[in-house]
Amino acid sequence: MSAAFKGEYSHSIDSKGRLIIPAKFRELLGDQFVVTKGFDGCLFVFAEEGWNSFESKLQALPMDKPEARMLSRFFIAGAIDADVDKQGRILLPASLLKHAKIDKEVVIAGVGNRAEIWSKAEWESATTFDDINSIAAKMSEYGLSI
Repeated sequence: MSAAFKGEYSHSIDSKGRLIIPAKFRELLGDQFVVTKGFDGCLFVFAEEGWNSFESKLQALPMDKPEARMLSRFFIAGAIDADVDKQGRILLPASLLKHAKIDKEVVIAGVGNRAEIWSKAEWESATTFDDINSIAAKMSEYGLSI
């Protein structure tokens, strides 16, 4: 099993759309990785191996199902191959910045098999966990226990 992405890092995006990827995440991502649209208004960041596995599953979906076609379009058409510069930055295109409502302040969060890139405001809204007790009550439904 590969190492998991974990932790939360705050950064700023520059006027050209470049974002520093934390060194710990760059170690896990390697030289080739993919950034695509994610759920809840964030961006998903996959190491090449993780992306290839995910993309294969998307390509295997039944094309006669409209929802399957929509999922493929959402993830694959929205994806970019990220190139890291000497300062550890990637360039995010306007379409991905718009999807994630990113303008300046960014949070990069590790969530196991991928990292997520969020606008700081959206991250704070999505992670208030005001209902953590009701979420905790559902852990056993997902086979989780502490």
